[in-house]
Amino acid sequence: MSAVLSKIVQRIMSLPAPLDRHVDVVRSVPVPMDDGVDLVADVYTPSGVGPHPTILVRSPYGRGGAFGLLLGRVFAERGYRVVMQSCRGTFGSGGVFEPNFHERADGLATIRWVTGQPWFDGRLAMNGPSYLGGVQWAVADAAGPSLRALCTHVTYSNIASHWYRGDSFALDDAIDWATMVSEQEIGRFRAVKALVETRLRRIDRVINQLPIAELDRRVMGRRVSFWRDFVEHASLADPFWAPIDHSHRLANVTAPVLQVGGWYDIFLPTQLADYAALTAAGNQPRLVIGPWTHISPKGFAAQITESLRWLDRHVRGVAPSGDGARPVRLFVMGNDEWREFATWPPPGYRTERWHLHADGSLDTAAPTEGPPHTFTYDPADPTPVVGGTQLRRTGGRRDQARTEPRPDVLVFTSAVLTADVEVVGEIAAEIHLTSDLDHYDVFVRLCDVDTDGRSANVCDGIQRVSPGHLPGPRDGAAAVRVALWPTAQCFRAGHRIRVQISSGAHPRFVRNLGTNEPIAGATTLRVAHQTLHHDPDHPSAIILPVRAFPTSTP
Repeated sequence: MSAVLSKIVQRIMSLPAPLDRHVDVVRSVPVPMDDGVDLVADVYTPSGVGPHPTILVRSPYGRGGAFGLLLGRVFAERGYRVVMQSCRGTFGSGGVFEPNFHERADGLATIRWVTGQPWFDGRLAMNGPSYLGGVQWAVADAAGPSLRALCTHVTYSNIASHWYRGDSFALDDAIDWATMVSEQEIGRFRAVKALVETRLRRIDRVINQLPIAELDRRVMGRRVSFWRDFVEHASLADPFWAPIDHSHRLANVTAPVLQVGGWYDIFLPTQLADYAALTAAGNQPRLVIGPWTHISPKGFAAQITESLRWLDRHVRGVAPSGDGARPVRLFVMGNDEWREFATWPPPGYRTERWHLHADGSLDTAAPTEGPPHTFTYDPADPTPVVGGTQLRRTGGRRDQARTEPRPDVLVFTSAVLTADVEVVGEIAAEIHLTSDLDHYDVFVRLCDVDTDGRSANVCDGIQRVSPGHLPGPRDGAAAVRVALWPTAQCFRAGHRIRVQISSGAHPRFVRNLGTNEPIAGATTLRVAHQTLHHDPDHPSAIILPVRAFPTSTP
């Protein structure tokens, strides 16, 4: 059956032909850790004559099913021995699962075990997305000369930089992931119950209840220690997270690195920061970014095909056909084409400020005098978010018709474009705001409005504002800089560019209750009355890296 499924995968993903369909699998091999705990691994070995280079895959999500097929058998059929290990405290491995905290020690112990096996031929690689990529960054600087390549996809070197982006908290992603991991090994009866009442339905039913520390009990029926860690250490600056921040290790990574990401992936800004750290240190990674979310099947297929090419080149020494492409490959949305560049951010794009104007327009012209816009943010009726960078299948590019008419969302729209405007690179906004509260959020979303008037989200970002955290108000208005997700989007002639401004994106980011209580136990809600300024002294704008095309009539 596995061979049949492998053939189907090969056809669907257009994979290269296998070297041998016959693969020997040894299940639940114990691997000793430094503290005496055994972690278990499945070892996939090609039946053909070796030697075979080894790929290490470390995962908290189990070793069977799709993971075993796609990251184990598929690679073993193409000449690699694959050691697929369950992380501590998951799927038969000993110890307690404490997300990310044991991955350096356990990963290095596993590498020592692998390199000491009689079948090890001196060539090691690591592969995998998301958490399976984070474990690579935990050890890559100390793995030794046997490490020939890394395949790090939709991932991070510092998980806290995702949970607390913009000084907020990624509420929906965190409770969704915590619930999924906590219930992934449930018994048969509970599995049937979960099919009847899905994880997301349970989350949605209680997501507005306070305090958020109790969401674990409300959703999972018990206290979950790592969920409490998420909400009780809710700051990137909290020293609690320092032991699992591996970003400083990237400067010492010498193995060739492949990075595959998505424009709507939850970890994209962190992944691109990792790319910058690698290139600054002289590493020359390959970067591929497509129009994918974190859980996109097409994105996962691209990860597999790109990984096979990367490993063949850097581990087996086989140059794949068509190899030698430029190191950065980006899918430009809007005109839906792949483009290749020498680096990220790509050269040839100039910075333009598209200003918000009093009449609701968006334009590169400097703002003129005009009355500010006002809106009210009520955390009891929080501004919802539709689409974007979420773990849910409802993430990605979505119609904004449900959110834009709301009174707590301000919309600024350009005139109809007379020429294509291509935006590729890092996106930011500078928003001048006054509030009757000291504590509030600024959420900015960039959208593409098509010829039929449909508005679709391109990228967005949030920034939490507190006294002393940002530069002081100027003339009573705080200049809030918001880092949006990077993007590659061609706004076509005949379309319009739109910017949404609000003070929330529920439940993707935790509501700002306006009180500055620690988010774990906060229960008091205060309404914020916001004033957005856009005049010569307060030039609110979104800042875009633009390559303009010759003027044409739409």
